[in-house]
Amino acid sequence: MAEQRSGRAARSSTGTRKKAPSRKGPEHAARAACQSLEALISHPAEGVSAIRRSDDGWAVVVDVLEVPRIPDTTSLLASYEVQLDRSCELLEYTRVRRYRRGAADE
Repeated sequence: MAEQRSGRAARSSTGTRKKAPSRKGPEHAARAACQSLEALISHPAEGVSAIRRSDDGWAVVVDVLEVPRIPDTTSLLASYEVQLDRSCELLEYTRVRRYRRGAADE
């Protein structure tokens, strides 16, 4: 009888369980943008400085280490705007800025 109850409970809980929507959030989009960009340009991502939802997916600004130098404050970094579709597949990317790590924002 205990087996019948657990079997019924499992069936009823799965019958009423709602599936979570398959939408991907900003964290997933940021990770996908970094991984896709790193694979294409062969430079390591330092981080994400901006992310916004667009009509057809996500726009992510990824900061990348392009030229490592010693001391580290003289390394050259670049910001790339990465466009992703709704399933977080890369559509396009563009380098929008190149700067020295130690330089202050203007």
